[in-house]
Amino acid sequence: MKKIILVIGALTYFWQAFPQEKPLQFSLDEAVTYALSHSYTIKNAKLAIDAAKKKKWETTTIGLPQVSATVDYQNFLKQVVTLLPAEIFGGTPGTFNEVTFGTKQNLHTTITMNQLLFDGSYLIGLQSAKVYLQISELAEQKTERSIKEAVINAYGNTLLAEESVKILEQNLGLLEKNLNDTKAIVKNGLAEEQDAEQLQITLSTIKNQLNKTKRLSAISYKMLNITLGIDIDAPVILTDKLENLAIKNSDLNLMNQNFDLANHIDYKIVDNTKKSNELLMKFEMSKALPSISTFVNYSKFANSDSFTFLTKDQTWLGSSLLGVNINVPIFSSFRRSSRTQQAKIALEQSKIDLQQTSEELKLQVASAKSDYQFSLDQYVTAKENLNLSERIEHKENLKFFEGVGSSFELTVAQNQLYQKQQDYLQSILSIINAKIKLENALNLK
Repeated sequence: MKKIILVIGALTYFWQAFPQEKPLQFSLDEAVTYALSHSYTIKNAKLAIDAAKKKKWETTTIGLPQVSATVDYQNFLKQVVTLLPAEIFGGTPGTFNEVTFGTKQNLHTTITMNQLLFDGSYLIGLQSAKVYLQISELAEQKTERSIKEAVINAYGNTLLAEESVKILEQNLGLLEKNLNDTKAIVKNGLAEEQDAEQLQITLSTIKNQLNKTKRLSAISYKMLNITLGIDIDAPVILTDKLENLAIKNSDLNLMNQNFDLANHIDYKIVDNTKKSNELLMKFEMSKALPSISTFVNYSKFANSDSFTFLTKDQTWLGSSLLGVNINVPIFSSFRRSSRTQQAKIALEQSKIDLQQTSEELKLQVASAKSDYQFSLDQYVTAKENLNLSERIEHKENLKFFEGVGSSFELTVAQNQLYQKQQDYLQSILSIINAKIKLENALNLK
């Protein structure tokens, strides 16, 4: 007995020493805030901005001084032998002496600095790098909006699945009670066997729907976790209620919200594309301009028959050079002209795209307002229909057990109630989803 107590005590100690993972709790607003910092997509978007900043600096450095150094060491394992007439050295005419020139080892060091003085394409490149950074920043803003919408949709779907499970479990409990009561009535000869069988069919259908909805609920939590940027199996608790979100997201003031086209994120993205094409055209035109650069280098070299380059007595000889390079494009067989014309066409296309985007965004706002208004109206209708269906089902239930109604009429009323329950939940979700779509269409944060 003492051993058992010791084992239980040890297990309790280890259980307390290694507590279970505490579930994360999120309201809808908290979930959105969390995802904007931890989502996999937003992390990549932030890295893209970092890369764009590095790209901008890379472009800038092209016009800054470039310094390089070289060290060239040579060791002739066998020097080149040259034959010279022996008579030069007082030898016999017609004969040759073997001669080697230079030293066996050489060391040559050079340091060079290059500086770009003028290049039209470089100036355009600086502007392009700035626009590229702006594109990355706009892409991040677009990503944030997409993540917010995805989190709201996933959060709402998860709550919908939870509420569906609760309603189905409640319906299942009532059906089981009705079936048991009906079987008792059949046993007493006050109802037909068919009445019990009809209820059994409905009960089996609800059981299948409940099992399916439970599985969907588990999947919806995993999908929400992925959207949030956490492990799909991490425990999560949602603190908002579906009906509360319907009230919170019912805001008729949105219908009168002004639309600022020029500041819309999608408009800015397309406008930046137009700016990029303008710079591309200027870049192609700049290729006809000359480029000028200068360089200066300083060299030192030493010779020796052995490796004495690190000694103080080693003799070093030096030289320095200053130069200017001028590159003037003269004739490219109209290649530059062709590329410039292509860039002009691309610019015209981007202008058309910008105009089309403007009209599409206006249409998107009108459509989103219409959908949002419909979702609000649908919610009111669904709630009224649910109340009516509950009363009808209650009346048919009383009539059936009082012997003045049929199981078929009761089943019809029950199925209608189950459908209206789902319609009501879907109407809440429609409000939530329609509102975020309208906010994105209006470019609201």
